[in-house]
Amino acid sequence: MNKRLLALDGVQVICLFRDDGSLVEGYGILDEAGMAGLAHFAHEYKRMVQANADQLSMFTQLRGWTPPRGWIVRGVGVSVCSVGNLVCLVENQEASINEVMNELREAASY
Repeated sequence: MNKRLLALDGVQVICLFRDDGSLVEGYGILDEAGMAGLAHFAHEYKRMVQANADQLSMFTQLRGWTPPRGWIVRGVGVSVCSVGNLVCLVENQEASINEVMNELREAASY
């Protein structure tokens, strides 16, 4: 697991989850139950994004919709960013979302 993602400004939690949504490992300010909940949320949201991308690809007959590279859910104070089976919780005021997503893409490719 790349603990180094916690060194990025604004990153509060980083979790790795299995294809079934169960938590493999996590680091940061949340307790174990919070990290498991974040992993479950990320798994379900990843499935929803993939389903929407598949439908867009099928209905438009255009290439490039799938596979999705990642996703972001932005809230007022924090955002959830995910690529592959990695998910992180970031503070909007402190984090560069572009930097976080680039680092997640790189870490997810290992």
